[in-house]
Amino acid sequence: MARVRQRTRPPRRPGLSLGRVFGVPLRADASMLLLTVVVTVLYAALARRQLDLGQLGGYLVGLGFVVSLLGSVLLHELGHALTARRFGIGVRGITLELLGGYTEMDRDAPTPRIELLISLAGPAVSAVLGVGAIAATLGLPTGTLGHQLAFQLAVSNVVVAIFNSLPGLPLDGGRALRAAVWALTRDRHRGTEVAGWVGRAVALGTLALVVALTLRRALAPLALPLLLLVAVTLWRGAGQSVRLARIGRRLPLVDLARLARPLLPVPTGTPLAEAQRRRDSAGTPDAALIVVDSTGRPVALVDPARAAAVPPQRRPWLTVDEVARGLAALPALPVGADGERVLETVRTHPGAQYLVTAGEDVVGVLHIADLAQLLEPKRKTNT
Repeated sequence: MARVRQRTRPPRRPGLSLGRVFGVPLRADASMLLLTVVVTVLYAALARRQLDLGQLGGYLVGLGFVVSLLGSVLLHELGHALTARRFGIGVRGITLELLGGYTEMDRDAPTPRIELLISLAGPAVSAVLGVGAIAATLGLPTGTLGHQLAFQLAVSNVVVAIFNSLPGLPLDGGRALRAAVWALTRDRHRGTEVAGWVGRAVALGTLALVVALTLRRALAPLALPLLLLVAVTLWRGAGQSVRLARIGRRLPLVDLARLARPLLPVPTGTPLAEAQRRRDSAGTPDAALIVVDSTGRPVALVDPARAAAVPPQRRPWLTVDEVARGLAALPALPVGADGERVLETVRTHPGAQYLVTAGEDVVGVLHIADLAQLLEPKRKTNT
């Protein structure tokens, strides 16, 4: 049993930080640049035809429409975020990306009712924005810039509200379907799996629609790859939901006291070949090699991947310190942590090894491959 003080680093968040809205961190994914270019070009062409504008004027109007559209997406996601906070669920942030945006929450909704309310809050905001834009369209003179922008915002928000309400994950309607199945069966994982399979059907339906519109030549050239990306993203998101449902059913099997690999202390400066020989002679080939200083204090953990990459003829001349990572850089899990907490730590601190602790003592090492084998026994993993 080794003793060490563990420092936890905050997880890095993807995207460019844009500040906070109502206290919620806002980020923009790099893919937003592609969305900005595609929508600006498409809408600029439309604006030039409808409003008799020049080249530069069309692009400026197109860019203005992108800004308005992103504002609508942000309000949609704020609907989710503020509803979640209303029920005591923390919100880590909102990220705007190529296909819209997503809201990251600290935890899942505790009941089907709360899940339903959070999932429908976003489409409800889009529907309200769509109705407001329709009213503005009807009230503004036709052939004007304001009328054209209001009309496009009305169409986009109504489409977003309807499309997101389709009953399949990862869409908002899929979360609503999950809540309904969860309420009926009292099994959250069953709800996720059902909504995931329906999400795959929605993805196939989207693909069929894209093919039909393409055959009718009703799609602009730049819109085709974007809609195909929507279909692919829906399919992958639905598949991920089915996978997570299956993993969720096996989370109660996680027992770190049994799953963690034992420790074999080796003094700093020990040749790698000698450390491996000691491990083999001890009859514990799966033991984790932990490097200790002259006082017996643990300071580092040998990285199996780096050790395996060293040619056998070099191992007698290479010390364990050169293929080890400092303990302070490794995430830690208390030995009594349940499956939910273990999975959350893996999500927020991705890595190959995790220290298993009892108080300040390191009592074992969890290998991500061992956890993956337990949660997905039919999935091939690298050990």
